[in-house]
Amino acid sequence: MLLSSARFNFEVFTFLVSALRFVPLQHKSAFDLKAPKKSPLALRMFVFAMTMLCGISICSMCMKQLGSDGWSRIVKIEVVEQPCNKSTVPPSEVQFVHYPQPIAYSREECKCNPVRFFAIISSQRSGSGWFETLLNSHVNVSSNGEIFSTKERRSNISSIIKTLDRVYNLDWNSSASKNECTAAVGFKWMLNQGLVANHVDVVDYFNQRGVSAIFLFRRNLLRQLVSQLANNHDRYLKQLNGTHKAHVHTKHEATILAKYKPRLNTTTLIWQLKQADEYTRDALENLKSTRHITIYYEDLILNRTKLFDVLDFLQVPRRKLVSRHVKIHTEPLSEHIENWDEVYSALNGTQYESFLNAADYII
Repeated sequence: MLLSSARFNFEVFTFLVSALRFVPLQHKSAFDLKAPKKSPLALRMFVFAMTMLCGISICSMCMKQLGSDGWSRIVKIEVVEQPCNKSTVPPSEVQFVHYPQPIAYSREECKCNPVRFFAIISSQRSGSGWFETLLNSHVNVSSNGEIFSTKERRSNISSIIKTLDRVYNLDWNSSASKNECTAAVGFKWMLNQGLVANHVDVVDYFNQRGVSAIFLFRRNLLRQLVSQLANNHDRYLKQLNGTHKAHVHTKHEATILAKYKPRLNTTTLIWQLKQADEYTRDALENLKSTRHITIYYEDLILNRTKLFDVLDFLQVPRRKLVSRHVKIHTEPLSEHIENWDEVYSALNGTQYESFLNAADYII
């Protein structure tokens, strides 16, 4: 009904405008000797007034059809927010300082708190789980775990970048997320979770987005191998009440898992250690063009102040960091390998001899 009425008024409006256009200012016929009964000026004013009334009527009906929301959209004045002040950030650090705007929520009063992006790059059984819980004990740090343990997220570079964007936009939801006032956000990325296979694109992304890499590795590859074999053993046997746990929180659980002593194949042992060493070295070489810091599990175990180097790297305040993780293999390697004598003979006098007596089990 409103639409048909508006159409009628528009037709009237069009007619009146046409009439107004062709009303003569004076008589153009030389043979018409009679003066007009009405003044052309008065007629024009009448037509003009009717035109205005019709125009107002049409606008009023259109606004009713649009509704109050439509009207508010028309008259709304967009307020452009002032950008956050970066003047206090050193020029060399500007690339690594970000002000994310999450889709799922508002950062509110923390919207101008700078955020730094990071990724913990490591390999299995290098202490990365323990290290990540230490970082997450910091009130301003959010590390979201092994997000690429899910194959679909690392199936191709497009999936990887889409996932990275969610994490660094603070739209990734996990138990570690500090959300609004996060000062450093990242995750844990194992080398074999699509990172090595896509290292060229990942390096480009890190450099363009200002992502810092924390390289965390283990010097003693023999202890890492023992931990891997023990973890795989429990993955199938599920020794803790039918549940597999890669990390434990009690000494009782640690004691149960530590009872398993793997038997190592001494024929291929040196080859395995060499392969693991080269794999790590190649990864570091391929990723070294990113802004990064390299730390080792053994250094963190023997000197906890090394953690301050990481906090300084992330530009977050120094705090005491804690973890509930309990170390599983706390004895010398001779107590954790079934065929220790054979292993000792195989590695003694080789470049991996130092692995036999390393004391990184001391906490």
